[in-house]
Amino acid sequence: METVGKATEADLDGILELQAANQIERGGMLSAELPRLRIAEMMRNMPLIVAKRDGRVTGFLMTTTRAMNAELPVIRSMFSAYTGTADTYVYGPICVDPTERGKGLAAAMFTELRRLESGREGVLFIRTDNEASLRAHRRMGMKEVAKFALNGADFAVFSYVG
Repeated sequence: METVGKATEADLDGILELQAANQIERGGMLSAELPRLRIAEMMRNMPLIVAKRDGRVTGFLMTTTRAMNAELPVIRSMFSAYTGTADTYVYGPICVDPTERGKGLAAAMFTELRRLESGREGVLFIRTDNEASLRAHRRMGMKEVAKFALNGADFAVFSYVG
């Protein structure tokens, strides 16, 4: 049975394994590989949601404060294209194990995040060539609010309120 909830330190190994397996160079769509200490710090500041089947991490949804990633060019570009509110946070990355896709895990993790961060705006960016992600996030009720280009790639900015 699949469970969805807030991640703990005990979930870090599973999150790191799933993240590594879904990097672009391995055929996935994740473009950054965050180190253990960074993920642990993110978990202390904002909810990190995990899906698990039989104790194994099968999905994750990371969030961070705006300030935590302010130095990253892609985050700066996103907030230049769309400012958001004063307490807007950054949604993503989100990843679901290929064997678990199409079962509603992304939506279930998003529902849990919205419950935990009720009333706050979240923003995210998606490469415009990632059709599956664009479709999934639109189905979850997120709205495209801006576009930007960075390093030869085009991105759409999405927003929602929890």
